[in-house]
Amino acid sequence: MPDNRHIQILDPRLANQIAAGEVVERPASVVKELVENAIDAGSRRVEVELENGGARLIRVRDDGSGIGEDDLPLALSRHATSKILSLEELEGVASLGFRGEALASISSVSRLELTSNVDEDPRGGWRVVAEGRRMEPRVTPAPHPRGTSVTVRDLFFNTPARRKFLRTEKTEFGHVEEAFRRQALSRFDIGWTLRHNHKTLHQLPPGDDPVTRERRLGALLGKGFLENALHLDLEVGGLRLWGWVGLPTHSRAQADQQYFFVNGRVVRDRLVAHAIRQAYRDVLFHGRHPVFVLYLEVDPRVVDVNVHPTKHEVRFRDGRMVHDFLFSSLHRALAEARPGERDEAGERQPEGQAGQEAAHDPGVREAAPAWQQQPMALPGHAAGHGGDSGGGRGDGREGVTPDRVRAFMEGYRALHPEHEETLLTPQPAAPAPGGSAAGVALDERRAAQSERAPRPAMPEEDATRAPPLGYAVAQLHGVYILSQTERGLVVVDMHAAHERIVYERMKAQVHGDATDATGLQAQPLLVPVSLAASPAEVATAEAEREAFSRLGVELDAAGPETLLVRQVPVLLADADVEPLVRDMLADLERYGRSDRVEARINELLATMACHGSVRANRQLGLEEMNALLRDMERTERSGQCNHGRPTWTEMSMKELDRLFLRGQ
Repeated sequence: MPDNRHIQILDPRLANQIAAGEVVERPASVVKELVENAIDAGSRRVEVELENGGARLIRVRDDGSGIGEDDLPLALSRHATSKILSLEELEGVASLGFRGEALASISSVSRLELTSNVDEDPRGGWRVVAEGRRMEPRVTPAPHPRGTSVTVRDLFFNTPARRKFLRTEKTEFGHVEEAFRRQALSRFDIGWTLRHNHKTLHQLPPGDDPVTRERRLGALLGKGFLENALHLDLEVGGLRLWGWVGLPTHSRAQADQQYFFVNGRVVRDRLVAHAIRQAYRDVLFHGRHPVFVLYLEVDPRVVDVNVHPTKHEVRFRDGRMVHDFLFSSLHRALAEARPGERDEAGERQPEGQAGQEAAHDPGVREAAPAWQQQPMALPGHAAGHGGDSGGGRGDGREGVTPDRVRAFMEGYRALHPEHEETLLTPQPAAPAPGGSAAGVALDERRAAQSERAPRPAMPEEDATRAPPLGYAVAQLHGVYILSQTERGLVVVDMHAAHERIVYERMKAQVHGDATDATGLQAQPLLVPVSLAASPAEVATAEAEREAFSRLGVELDAAGPETLLVRQVPVLLADADVEPLVRDMLADLERYGRSDRVEARINELLATMACHGSVRANRQLGLEEMNALLRDMERTERSGQCNHGRPTWTEMSMKELDRLFLRGQ
């Protein structure tokens, strides 16, 4: 390129095509921009029609306010919009679009036709046509009902290089359908229609009532989403979070059912993703992704949506407050999930029929979720937890022994004399066959005591007070507990369930409250650890001194590029301090919060809980089995073990009857 060129203003056509490179990536990008314009116009019905995945034709019709004759030529001009008029409106923008680039960019790489009418009289419409911005658009009369239709033909017809990057028709339509799904989930009060190659694929009626919402969720995400989701609605300090979060056992191999909206705008934000990931931290099976449809409502003035050309990212004025609000709300909702109430048929109740207490609770309001753990195929997970009868999960931490677990629990009971001990309080694993005579005799005495124990009332004897997980009737192969409930049969993995119970008790002892780390005990290092750090890391350490202290870490600046670690939590005294501190600094700088210390301690506690839990092949009496069921009903997150595997599943009488063809 010659180095003697002078600065000059770009040709408008070239400038629009450069802008199109940011805004118009593929047909799905066009659909997103046109649909957002339809929403901003106050539409109550939006129709999207495609041919050849959108490469040949994209047409979006709406019944919104329309565009007048005088405004039509400007509608295709760059940086022309009716949505903001001043800096004050930009700082509190409430519309989805506001840059005024979408129509100009789309028209520069396609053959675009826009027809609109602001009146009810269908004869009063007007049309404007543009092809690759080769000429000034002309406005001509065209009959059209109130609203706007935008037709985009031959996308990238004048930019062959861009057209080569389009994928197959099936792939491009998949992206369009996902964009349509996001917009349809963003506004329940709008009716939506999607057609492809003259075939109607989605026709969603408008309605903002609970039943219509759930029907739309089922149509777009499948019936399984609602059957395994918790409904929440929480408002604190000007922030409102509502929507649906999937149970940890209803996870997916891909992050393809994760929808988060801020003031009706779908976003993919790192801060939001981090907060949600933390909430699911020790209840999700590794390699799996949670599902959710969540709506955050905030004052538009405290969120900046003008940080990305496609408006997929946002920036919050107080990111730490938003992060903590999201984390605590979801953490609480998942922790409080308990065996839910069911109707007489054993089916999930609609959102609008939640219990009266939950409906008036200003906190999380659950929609009578079916807290029924569904069988889930997990990679590498054989039935029966094949390795659980040995020494743990094979995670390589050999320093955790039954003696250490017993010592921990003795210290726990000394500090917490009010602890409610059950027959399944952590104890060393039962001796293997052929073990010591004393161990065998101990097992025989326990079995005899269990046989002599009075049998708990069965559901038919006391149906009004039957607990959600029912009463144990048998043990299967020393691994599973079979329990009879009012609805049918519950099967419990006794090791996995007890592991979660022990783990939650240990966390309560070490961390105090589950969402607070003030209970961590710290230990000064005999020799402080020196870290070479960047000036930014030193500044973060100084600014976040209190946050480090709450986590049991004392960090001092020993120079402009040196940090000294003087104190760490007791349970991490033998850990590698340097990478831990560096990760904490990175988290605090990016998200304003770090859970690295708590996560490392929880890994150790999870291993201790695994070693201290009742082992597979240990014979339990009815009293012990029922004690475990009652503990599960009282314990947070008891639907999953520490590794995210389900701890129980249920089959209703209707399902059992269907299995044996009864009544057919």
